[in-house]
Amino acid sequence: MNRRTYLKAAAAGALPGAVVTMAAAARPGIQLHVDLTFDLTREKEMLNTFEQTFKPAASKQPGYVDVLLLKLRSTVMGKPPGDANYRFVLIFESEELRQKWIRLRLTRRYGRQSSSI
Repeated sequence: MNRRTYLKAAAAGALPGAVVTMAAAARPGIQLHVDLTFDLTREKEMLNTFEQTFKPAASKQPGYVDVLLLKLRSTVMGKPPGDANYRFVLIFESEELRQKWIRLRLTRRYGRQSSSI
């Protein structure tokens, strides 16, 4: 990894709301950020499902770079994201590969009709 890439990754990690992992900084890609609200009484269950089910499934996909689930604690700049308490970040090498994975998941879940989505 060259110095410039390392510095960009370090700077991004130092700023709240900026999410760049070393893997993501090493190659260009697309990031999807979604603010979510979870019932905190079921937080442990949600985190377990994310780590044990979703993350391993996503990591097997072509173009996968990283997936993160960040707990939002405070707002440093701007308006807070409503009542959201987590931020989901999905990073793929390209939007086309991310969309291909989404179509595959929809087809598996709902059958052939969603393959045209």
